[in-house]
Amino acid sequence: MSGVTGGGQDWSVLLGEAGALARALPQFRAREQQQAMAAQVAHTLRDGGVALIEAGTGTGKTFAYLLPAMLSGRKVLVSTGSKALQDQILEKDIPLLLRAMGKPLRVSRLKGRSNYLCRYRLQRFSAEGVAPALVAPLARVADWAGRTREGDVSELTSVPEDSPVWPLVTSTRDNCPGSECPEYGRCHVVEARRQAQEAEILVVNHHLLFSDLALKANGMGDLLPRVDAMVLDEAHQVLDLAGRYFGQHLSSHQLWDWGRDSRAETLAEAGDDECLLAAAAQVETQTTAWRTVLGPGDERGSWALNPDSAEGSAFARLRQAVAELGQALSAAAARGKGLEQCAARGVVLLATVDFFAAHNAPNMVFWQEKKARTVQLHATPLDVAAPLQRHLLEPVESVILTSATLRVGDSFASTERALGLTAVSTLTAVSPFDYARQSLLYLPPLMPEPGHPSYTRACLDAAAPVIEASGGRTFFLFTSHRALQEAAASLPQRLSFPILVQGSMPRPRLLDRFRSLGNAVLLGAASFWEGVDVQGEALSCVIIDKLPFANPSDPILRARTEQCQAAGGEPFRELQIPQAVIALRQGVGRLIRSEMDRGVLMLCDPRLRSKGYGRIFLDSLPPMRRVSSLDAIHAFWRGEA
Repeated sequence: MSGVTGGGQDWSVLLGEAGALARALPQFRAREQQQAMAAQVAHTLRDGGVALIEAGTGTGKTFAYLLPAMLSGRKVLVSTGSKALQDQILEKDIPLLLRAMGKPLRVSRLKGRSNYLCRYRLQRFSAEGVAPALVAPLARVADWAGRTREGDVSELTSVPEDSPVWPLVTSTRDNCPGSECPEYGRCHVVEARRQAQEAEILVVNHHLLFSDLALKANGMGDLLPRVDAMVLDEAHQVLDLAGRYFGQHLSSHQLWDWGRDSRAETLAEAGDDECLLAAAAQVETQTTAWRTVLGPGDERGSWALNPDSAEGSAFARLRQAVAELGQALSAAAARGKGLEQCAARGVVLLATVDFFAAHNAPNMVFWQEKKARTVQLHATPLDVAAPLQRHLLEPVESVILTSATLRVGDSFASTERALGLTAVSTLTAVSPFDYARQSLLYLPPLMPEPGHPSYTRACLDAAAPVIEASGGRTFFLFTSHRALQEAAASLPQRLSFPILVQGSMPRPRLLDRFRSLGNAVLLGAASFWEGVDVQGEALSCVIIDKLPFANPSDPILRARTEQCQAAGGEPFRELQIPQAVIALRQGVGRLIRSEMDRGVLMLCDPRLRSKGYGRIFLDSLPPMRRVSSLDAIHAFWRGEA
């Protein structure tokens, strides 16, 4: 296929051995895999349709889709799963490609509205007053507000991203007054969306994309402009995100925010209405009471309301408080636009509360997610293929879904089935890394079954000499926080290397610390299995305690399992194994990130060899040499193997 695009330039020359990229980047290497992927992307952009592309680490995936997109002459949306990849694309890859192309292009990034300062809310809460602990950060926000052009909250690094001041001075779809806002002419969200409308390449994240799709699905407008084509990188996340967004949700945060905003608008527009202030306070009180009755702890599980239980009584009192505040706001709505908007939010919230109380939606699974101080209720569709087809694939001429992990074994079938893809082009761009030379897969012998009470201790016993042989420099990845905490308590007594534990500091700081130490052992759970890139010797060993099967008690998995069984399917092979294979491949992918990297992968789970399905996992991994002795690891690090 020719590399000439709609823009008249030839991407295959630019990506070639003597092209502009090779001249601009001393480390650039022309790769067949990259050329093949770029050809598939260009074909899909030109002729339409859906392409599913697995691109192994090191193929140059982002260049392979960005360059044809930038040369296509079409409006293309690029969506990523992680902020790190988004930053790389906007701050590194696109500027480099623009220089290589030698032509200008309008490129824009759009974030969710909670990432932008809301001047209206800043004024409201500055006038109302805040808790003493928030006075100083609010003052810093106010000072920054006078200087910022884009209003992107990430600019203000002196206020932590998890500071409770940010929800006060940013907006949500629920509390934004829209075009009636007195600050509409200076609104940072409006300006960012205007730039997005004009952009030829628009970069967003998956959460914003699926928020937009969900709004369109519910007939409630849109967040993103129409585009000719979409590229979804890190597309292995699509199934989970679609389930979360194509459903209904109710959170304690929504209710607290509504009560707090109603109080602020009352003070500004109807300060003499004591009944309204009392009704707003009651919503906050009853929301707190509902969260308290659920008990402490972080967990997710099925949700069904028993009217005779303590939770049922608390939810009924909350429903009454929501109804009473809604009535009071409706009565006072004529006194100000802010009160009118809060009244409209109340109508939606009451309907949502009643939806969850009724618990009567076929083909949806109801579940709850508890955090330390909050709770969320979800109603998730069992089948996301239909809404994905209707709202993502059909409205756009060309859709490219790409990731390093889309296949199970050599097949895309499980991904195609889960996403409801039928007429789809597929391509595998194999990693150019020499895994047989650069890496070793260690399967420790004589491990107990994962259900045995001593299993985690056995993992630590087997891992300690591997970590010693590797000089620290290890990611130890766990499938449960319980196992992680057991390791955090035990390993400092066994090892002389620095031990870093997920949760002890923010993830970016933890990774910076890991890189700078050079010999650390990082203990991580789910958030470290993907989206983490540590090149070089600082990361030379990855240890995984168990095959990452989803918890069988997970409410969504349980409901989909029942649905699969009812249809005569095999849920373990059709649902659980594909999910676990993709998750394992993501974790394994942390190890070898460049052609210069060398490393040891240790998989502790004996089921890889003792169970028939273990072969599916092993066949899905890179072609590493497999060993079962510590001597082989020592020889590898001595350069003898």
